[in-house]
Amino acid sequence: MKLLYVGDPMCSWCYGFGKEMTALSERHPELPVEILVGGLRAGATDVLDDSGKQFRLAHWARVEESSGLPFNRKALMARENFVYDTEPICRAVVTARRVAPGADQLAVFRALQRAFYVDGLDTTDGAVLARAAVAELHGQGVAMEVAAFLAAWSHPATIADTLAEFAKVRAMGIRSFPALLLEAGGRRIGISAGYANVDQLERQLGEALRTLAEAA
Repeated sequence: MKLLYVGDPMCSWCYGFGKEMTALSERHPELPVEILVGGLRAGATDVLDDSGKQFRLAHWARVEESSGLPFNRKALMARENFVYDTEPICRAVVTARRVAPGADQLAVFRALQRAFYVDGLDTTDGAVLARAAVAELHGQGVAMEVAAFLAAWSHPATIADTLAEFAKVRAMGIRSFPALLLEAGGRRIGISAGYANVDQLERQLGEALRTLAEAA
């Protein structure tokens, strides 16, 4: 039995949801969390113009109000010629799973989110992603060099695995993020489709667990 968290690190509602997921995981250490990346804007090529930035700032304001998490608006507005491609950061999540399968993947996911939303870094850049991920892995006691992480991130097998994960998420019928499901005995039960706070998640998880118990 495990929780499936489906998201994209550059999805603002997923950023807000991270705190709630961490709290839920702390309440339920018996339920491992598996992260699947969905590729919200994977492969995007359009440069983010002022109207696109304003559109995102409006979303960020709602997420900030709901979650209380900070956003670095100045960094987004100051960035020029920025292509909002989420494939690189999703691939960094997949890379961390490949090179450090025993690490806390949710913590890595959230560290990559902070790099973008708080530190205002360019998380379409592999070197930036490698430094952020390795810093988190080091904090967890995982020995990893930035160059080694970057090499794994750049490897064709990692690229292929990331694209396969996007396809798996689509095949699951998930089109928006975040999404949280409970998987047990070959069954998947939806916990949340969209942002929810930890108390809401706790109630919905309890309902899912009761559903499984009744079906057993």
